[in-house]
Amino acid sequence: MLIYLRVLKESFNFALNALKNNKLRTFLSLLGVTIGIFSIIAVLAAVDSLKKEIEGSLSSLDNSTIIVMRFSFGPTDIPRWKRRQFPDVTYEEYQYIKKNMPNMETVSYTLNVPSVSVKFEENSVSNVQVGAVSHEYYDIEALQIEKGRFFNESESSSGTPVIILGDEIAKNLFGTLDPLGKKVRLYGRKFSVVGVLKKEGSGMFGSGSKDTAVFFPVNMVRKIYGDNNKSTFPQIIVKPEKSIDNDGFIALLKQKIRMSRGLKPDEIDNFFVNQMQGVTDIIDGIMGTMNGIGWLISGFSLLVGGFGIANIMFVSVKERTNLIGIQKSLGAKNKFILFQFLFEAVILSVIGGLIGLILVFIVSLLASQFTGDFEFVLSLWNMFIGTAISALIGLIAGILPAISASRLDPVEAIRTGM
Repeated sequence: MLIYLRVLKESFNFALNALKNNKLRTFLSLLGVTIGIFSIIAVLAAVDSLKKEIEGSLSSLDNSTIIVMRFSFGPTDIPRWKRRQFPDVTYEEYQYIKKNMPNMETVSYTLNVPSVSVKFEENSVSNVQVGAVSHEYYDIEALQIEKGRFFNESESSSGTPVIILGDEIAKNLFGTLDPLGKKVRLYGRKFSVVGVLKKEGSGMFGSGSKDTAVFFPVNMVRKIYGDNNKSTFPQIIVKPEKSIDNDGFIALLKQKIRMSRGLKPDEIDNFFVNQMQGVTDIIDGIMGTMNGIGWLISGFSLLVGGFGIANIMFVSVKERTNLIGIQKSLGAKNKFILFQFLFEAVILSVIGGLIGLILVFIVSLLASQFTGDFEFVLSLWNMFIGTAISALIGLIAGILPAISASRLDPVEAIRTGM
């Protein structure tokens, strides 16, 4: 055992000396592997970071949450022309579900409406995201209030002009003033501020954050837009109890909506019941495809890097043929020569991989600085993958040159090198 360790140590030292003595060749060999590992790990880190960002923006909604509307989250067999004829879900259907659906934790009615401008005295904020929701939305979305409260059932039902401000909206409008009890103007009307949300932080490119949103009763918006306005997009959000069978719950929910709409048994559903789990599955599929494309593109770089290392190693064997012959004539075993060149190829490749990882780390730090609160994730697992791939590339690229070097006849090797 000690003999083998000694052979490995001496082979390792020979490999390091060979790399130090041929610095330019070593540098050129590193480039291919460095670019390949950089490409792979950069893609993996970008995909992981994007997935984390998307999942973070959806984390407030449970995977079992169900959204009823006239659009489908995923692909469907129903032709587009027929889907366009589907009616929007209504406030009355929300009330029907609320009264008649068992095993339901809560249900909320929401309207997606265009962004607005919000004003307080001389201060104004434009392009504000609007959350026109019923009071149950507070529990579905798990909103966190910094100051004040969310609007209650009475205010929700009557459409009382009260409003909850996102953190950034509150700061831009009021600065250091306390917003509670103050009145802001939007839609040409005055709304009393009853609450301010906790700071959430912006997503990538500032998207998906509630810091730039406001929430108020959906019935207030219904008074402004009406129920048949094409610029609004209604949804019914249902949160079932945790312990129930979701498939059975969805089947019953569809049945209730069909009864509410008076659909005949031979008629198809003219609505879609979408589950958040479906969104997660779609995201996973997209991320998997992006990973695959990244591996494919990066694979070409690694292939070029592998061929580069193999070519350099064959040249190295040719240049050191005389030295190999002398080593063998002095008693060096074939495995000593084999390990010597294998170590050289693996060390060369791993160094290239480590440089690639360092470059990814630097780029991720710079990217995080320029994209606000979006954080690029370089996980330990991705770093391990990069190092392992580098070592594997070096092993594969160096095996043939190492075998050819170990099989050289000492006499012929000395004569050839003279």
